[in-house]
Amino acid sequence: MGLFERYLSVWVALAILLGMTTGSLFPGGFEVIASLTYAHVNLVVAVFIWAMIYPMMVQVDFSAIRQVGREPRGLVLTLVVNWLIKPFTMAALGWLFFKVLFAGMIDPATATEYIAGMILLGVAPCTAMVFVWSQLTRGNAAYTLVQVSVNDIIMIFAFAPIAALLLGLSSITVPWQTLLLSVLLYVVAPLIAGVLTRRYLLRQGKQRLENWLHHSKPTTVLGLLATVALLFGLQAERILDNPVAIGLIAIPLLIQSYGIFVIAYLAARKLKLPHNIAAPAGLIGTSNFFELAVAVAISLFGLTSGAALATVVGVLVEVPVMLSLVALANRTRHWFPQPTSS
Repeated sequence: MGLFERYLSVWVALAILLGMTTGSLFPGGFEVIASLTYAHVNLVVAVFIWAMIYPMMVQVDFSAIRQVGREPRGLVLTLVVNWLIKPFTMAALGWLFFKVLFAGMIDPATATEYIAGMILLGVAPCTAMVFVWSQLTRGNAAYTLVQVSVNDIIMIFAFAPIAALLLGLSSITVPWQTLLLSVLLYVVAPLIAGVLTRRYLLRQGKQRLENWLHHSKPTTVLGLLATVALLFGLQAERILDNPVAIGLIAIPLLIQSYGIFVIAYLAARKLKLPHNIAAPAGLIGTSNFFELAVAVAISLFGLTSGAALATVVGVLVEVPVMLSLVALANRTRHWFPQPTSS
C-alpha cells in the first residue's frame, strides 16, 4: 500500500476537519457550489467522484466479466441483502428508535420524517463510492462492476414500489433524471472512458498500462478526500446548528450499517466465497446511493424536512463507517479461500 492508502483514515479525518472549518468560515462559497446542480446532482461532487472511479475502471479486465457466471453466489448474496433484507431492517430500526426509544425526545411528526429518510437510504444501494471500497480491499474489479450494474438495473424497477410500501404512501415520484444521470455519470461514462483508455494503453504494451495504473493510484484517493471535504463543507452549518438531532439519527444508521455488513460478510464466509468477492459483497450492501435518497426526500418532504436531514446524516456517517469496515475486511482476509487465478 502507498502512503495515501496506508494512512487513509488520517487523511479522511483531516478532510472532514477541513470541510467543516471552511464550510463554517466561508458559507457563501459553499452556497455557490451547492447551486451547481442538475436534477439534484451536484456537478462538483460528480467531478470528484468521477476522478475516484475512472482510474479503477481502467484496471478492469473486461474480458474477465464473462467469468462472473462461474461464481454466481456472490451476485445472488448481494441482491438478497440489498433488496430483501436491507430496506426492511432499516425501516424496523427507524421505527424502534424514533417511535419507541427516542419517542420522548422528538415530536411524532419529526420522528416520522426521520424514519422516512432512513427508509429512502435503505432502498438506495450504492452506485459510485463502492468502487473505492472494493479497491481498498483488493476486490475483484470486474465482479464489483457487475454487482453494481445489476443493482442499478433492479433499482430502476424496485426503488419506487419498495419505498412506497415502507413509507405507506400510495405513490412515490421517482426523480428519474437524478437516477439516470447518476448512473450515467458514475457508472456508464467512466466505464466507457476506462474501456477506451485501457485499449489505447494496451496497444502501446502491457508495461505502458501498468505504469499508467501505478501513477494514477493517488487520483482515486485524492478524489475521495476532495469529495469528503466538499460534502462536510456543504453541510457544516447544518451539522453545527443541530448536533443533537445528527447524533440521534446517526445511532440507528450506524447499527444498520454494521449489522448489514455482518450479515453479508458472514453469509459470504458460510458460502466459502473468495475474499475478493466476499468483501465487496458486504460493502455494497452497507453503503448507500445518497444522491437519489436526498433527492427523493427533498421532493417528497421538502428541503428543510427531517427526512432530508436523515439522508444527509447517512452521507456523513458513511465514509468513517466504510473505512472501518474496509480495515475489518482486510484483517479477516484469512477467513476466506484464496481466489483462483483464471
